[in-house]
Amino acid sequence: MNKKLKTNAVDRLFEAILTLQSQEECYAFFEDICTVNELLTFAQRYEVAYMLRQGKTYMEIAEKTGASTATVSRVNRSLNYGNDAYDMTFERMQAFAETKDAEQQPEA
Repeated sequence: MNKKLKTNAVDRLFEAILTLQSQEECYAFFEDICTVNELLTFAQRYEVAYMLRQGKTYMEIAEKTGASTATVSRVNRSLNYGNDAYDMTFERMQAFAETKDAEQQPEA
């Protein structure tokens, strides 16, 4: 963890985020705390990371997301040398989707 990032204010922010209980609450909170461009930038980076893990090329990703190849490269560096948080969330989202699909299957 980056020691410059670890502050009481950041702790409080993360604690607030952890209290959010639905996608609607996330929309409301992030619309209040971020500009539209900031939020779209976060979403774009996450989409870039997802596409990189799917094996898409930098050019495919840049064309589909509108991200610059420099942004794609930065996200790729985070995937390869960061804290593995992108992959953690991808795995959790996959598990969540599988659980949700299983719950929606009719019983035999």
